[in-house]
Amino acid sequence: MRLPKPLLAALALAPTIAIAADNDLQTLREEVARMRESYEKRIQDLENRLAQAETKVSTTEAKVAESVPQAPVAAPVAGTNAFNPDVSLILSGQYSNLSKDSASYRITGFHLPNDTLDGLKANRGLSLTESELGISANIDHLFYGAMLFSIHPDNSVSTEEAFIQTTALPYGLTLKAGRHYSGIGYLNEQHAHTWDFVDSPLAYRAFLGGQFGSDGVQMRWLAPTDTFIEIGAELGRGANYPGTDRNKNGAGSAAVFAHLGGDVGISHSWRAGLSYLGTSARDRKFDELDATSTSVTNSFAGNSRLLIADGVWKWAPNGNASVTNFKLQGEYLRRTESGDLTYDTNAASLGTATGHYSGIQSGWYLQGVYQFAPKWRVGLRAERLSTGAIDYGVNSSSLLASHYAPSAHALMFDYNPSEFSRIRLQFAQDKSREGITDNQIFLQYQMSLGAHGAHKF
Repeated sequence: MRLPKPLLAALALAPTIAIAADNDLQTLREEVARMRESYEKRIQDLENRLAQAETKVSTTEAKVAESVPQAPVAAPVAGTNAFNPDVSLILSGQYSNLSKDSASYRITGFHLPNDTLDGLKANRGLSLTESELGISANIDHLFYGAMLFSIHPDNSVSTEEAFIQTTALPYGLTLKAGRHYSGIGYLNEQHAHTWDFVDSPLAYRAFLGGQFGSDGVQMRWLAPTDTFIEIGAELGRGANYPGTDRNKNGAGSAAVFAHLGGDVGISHSWRAGLSYLGTSARDRKFDELDATSTSVTNSFAGNSRLLIADGVWKWAPNGNASVTNFKLQGEYLRRTESGDLTYDTNAASLGTATGHYSGIQSGWYLQGVYQFAPKWRVGLRAERLSTGAIDYGVNSSSLLASHYAPSAHALMFDYNPSEFSRIRLQFAQDKSREGITDNQIFLQYQMSLGAHGAHKF
């Protein structure tokens, strides 16, 4: 059988093609081998250089370690709570120009203890006023703590507030325990550096000694509603005026308060409240002029009941208070006291006598503050007290009830370069003392350093 010529030609060329293919494959294998050898050599060189560099670094670190003293290893921390509180400092000072000497300051018809009156007197001339050092922090996921020290003009230091407060109670409840200002009224709970005037209103001075605080517990409930509804109750030691410290178990003061608030449109907001404070006094001494114009020391023991109605209205166009805003604020206070009054405990005049005492007194203040330009404000405050109905009982012939109505007016201007600084000028006319008009000028600075939380409404 004869094969076709094309097939014979293909068979003849097959060995030649196979030989050529083998030669090409061998060439590729040799090229790959040369490349592998080259890369392996380069990798080896890099590894040697890396080893040399690591050796040099280790030698240097060892030398440094030998030259630096070794610090002791810190002991393991028990727990995860680090002491990293917020620290704030309020610096306050003023120049006071008083037309009458404040050494004899008193509020006619109101029985304030001498130590309470001393805290209300302004020093003439230049003086450091009450400055504050505050420390606060979240303790853990359940509690918050704060302490505030007051540095007074006489270089004494007192603990103004020191309390713990819950942060995670259900149903809108908050519990506070320790030393703190009471939640009664509107102004009482606010620290002095947040006030709109240099001093507290006359009514607060007459009925609360400026501000009322106590060692005790406080429970607040905030309603889950669009309208602000807050109800609170307190039990305290009640050692401060109008109460006194007593050696007894249980509470010496009790307070309840309720506040409502809300918005009217986007430019107006308001808050109103009612409060009650009950305290007991034992041997609460005070000095007074008797019927013979002799200064005598008297003593009161009994119950003091105070009712407060407060309200505030704020306006800020379109809710923006940075350019202009206005705040109208007022409170009415009414106190009822009953118990025993001991006349002339030192028998300096007509002889000591103890009898029943009762009194109903009241007072109010109304103030408005207008920010007329960024950083600039002007404010006006009017206030008045009523000595009310006083019954000295068997001591009526020795102590004459006064019908004088103490009053005061104040005009202030302040400049606030930032939220941390304020310079204030205040003009006031104080008629706390019967027959005496004290014209006053105050120039005050207040500076805030460090962490500082938002102020209350």
